[in-house]
Amino acid sequence: MNRWLPRAILLLAAALPLVAPAQTLERIRSSHTLTLGYLPERPPFSASEGEGAVGYGIDLCQKVADQLRTQPGLAQLQVRFVALSADKALETVGAGGVDLLCSPMVETLKLRQDLDFSLPVYTAGLGVVVRKDAPFFLVRSLNGEVDQSGPTWRATLNRGLAAYTFAVPGNTRVETWVRERLRLLKVLVTVQAVAGPPEGVEAVAGGKADAFFYDQMTLRSLVEHSAGRANLMVLSRRFEFAPVALAMPRGDEDFRLQVDTALSELYRSDDFVPLYSKYFGAPSELDQSLFKVYSRP
Repeated sequence: MNRWLPRAILLLAAALPLVAPAQTLERIRSSHTLTLGYLPERPPFSASEGEGAVGYGIDLCQKVADQLRTQPGLAQLQVRFVALSADKALETVGAGGVDLLCSPMVETLKLRQDLDFSLPVYTAGLGVVVRKDAPFFLVRSLNGEVDQSGPTWRATLNRGLAAYTFAVPGNTRVETWVRERLRLLKVLVTVQAVAGPPEGVEAVAGGKADAFFYDQMTLRSLVEHSAGRANLMVLSRRFEFAPVALAMPRGDEDFRLQVDTALSELYRSDDFVPLYSKYFGAPSELDQSLFKVYSRP
């Protein structure tokens, strides 16, 4: 027995990091502090403002803090925001360096190997950016407002779009989707591959492309930081849907329940539409229906 005891101790020690995340609420109660991470350059979801943070994701995290203050021993809970770099954010969350990441992201099976996620907080997806002075027919077509049936429609669409160039990030799923979609619709448009998202946005701003397709959340952020942002707009249409959520350390269902409770109560309250509209404009009927689905009774 004595020979096996050291090995048992080592095995127990190795298992401790797996148990540690389950102490989130106890740690918060002990320190009276909720530590919230955020990416400072992801408006309108999160951004730095003076010594604090602002954005849609920040407001949602404040709702989580309000929910926690209703729990025993947390009435005087303080909130601390920590700015994180994009390349270290997930690692920091997974290690318990912050309790919750207020900059939402797409929940994937790969990320779920190391992290847990809240209920969806926004429905992103594949979007498109154009110039504000883009031709009416181009904007109308990209918004799906042209009747899509029959050879007459295709002829009309081709006459209207043939002179335009659509930029896509080269060798990506987005490029594959755009090219395949245009092939199926038999629409004749020039597709130009660019090195990456920043290059695509700048191609549109500089008049080298008429539209650039990419993740809608990223497009909003890139446009906000583009030198030509005054002349750019991200269309509200989403060509594919990708719900995004708040990431947290894996393995603490009690803490996750508090986060989801705060979000569900917000989605069903009269406060949600004004909060959402502050950052994205009035939610469409589809968006409002999706949030009803996202919430839990």
